[in-house]
Amino acid sequence: MPQVEHHPGVSFGAATAASTTAPRPLPAASGSPALRQLPLSAPFRWLLMGWRDFNECPAIGLFYGTAFMAMGWLLLSVFHHAPAYTLALSAGFLLLGPCLCLGIYQASRSLHLGETPDLGRSLLAWETRTGQLAIFGFVLLILEMLWGRASLIVFAVSFDGMPDFKGSLTALLNPENVEFAITYLSVAAVFGGLIYAVSAISIPMLLDRDTDAVTAGLTSLRLVLGQPLVMLLWALLLMVLVVVAMLPWFAGLLVVAPVLGHASWHAYREAVLPEAEEDGSSDPD
Repeated sequence: MPQVEHHPGVSFGAATAASTTAPRPLPAASGSPALRQLPLSAPFRWLLMGWRDFNECPAIGLFYGTAFMAMGWLLLSVFHHAPAYTLALSAGFLLLGPCLCLGIYQASRSLHLGETPDLGRSLLAWETRTGQLAIFGFVLLILEMLWGRASLIVFAVSFDGMPDFKGSLTALLNPENVEFAITYLSVAAVFGGLIYAVSAISIPMLLDRDTDAVTAGLTSLRLVLGQPLVMLLWALLLMVLVVVAMLPWFAGLLVVAPVLGHASWHAYREAVLPEAEEDGSSDPD
C-alpha cells in the first residue's frame, strides 16, 4: 500500500488521514511504469504535502520563488509591445513550470530520501539527466513556439494590425469579438492542454528514474487521459493559484511557485508506482 512520505520529526496527520484508502495500481503496457488509481481528493493532499516541504526548506523555496517572480517581470517587459505573444507565452511560461521547478523537485526528493536539501545540489539537479531533459525541453519549446505562432495568426485574421497590450485584452473581452475570443481560447486550450498532458509528471519522473523523455511524456499522457477528473482538478488548482499569485505584480509567486513545485513532486510519487513494487503490483487485484 502506498504511503504518504514522512520526514523525521515531522507530523503530518492531515495527509496521513487523507491517504488511508490505498490508490489501486492500474495495468500498464510492457515496459511502461504502472500507475495508481487516484482519488479525487489527491490534488488537495499534494498541496498539503507541498506546503510541508516548503516549510522544511524555505530558503530554497524562496530562492526559486524569487526567480519565478523576476522571470514574470522580465516576460511582461520583453513582450509589452507584442500582446499576442504575451498572452500566449505567459500561459505557456506557467505550463513550462515543471522544467523550471527541477531544483524544487530535487529538494523534495532529498527530503524523501531522508537527506538535507541543499541549494547547490538543487541548482545542479539537471546534471545527471542532461540529455533527456534537453530532449523533453526542446519538445515543449517547439509546442510553445507553435502556440505563439497560432496566436499571431488568429490576431492577424481577426484585426487590422496588432493592438497594444491593453487593446488586446479589450478585444478579447469585447462581446462583439466573440468569434475571435472563442477561436483564441480554443487554440490556447489545445496547445495548453497538450503541454500540460505531457508534462504533468514528466520532469520529476526524469529526475527520479533512469528513463527516457519519450517514456516520461507518454506516462504523463496516460495519467491525464486515464484519470481525467483528478488531473483536470489538479490543472484547475494550478491555474487558479498561479493566477491569484500573479495579481500583486507576481509577488505571490514567491511562495505559491515553490509550494506547487513540491506538490507536483508528490503528484508524481503518488501517481507512478515505485520501480521496486512494479513487478508484483502492476496487475490489478
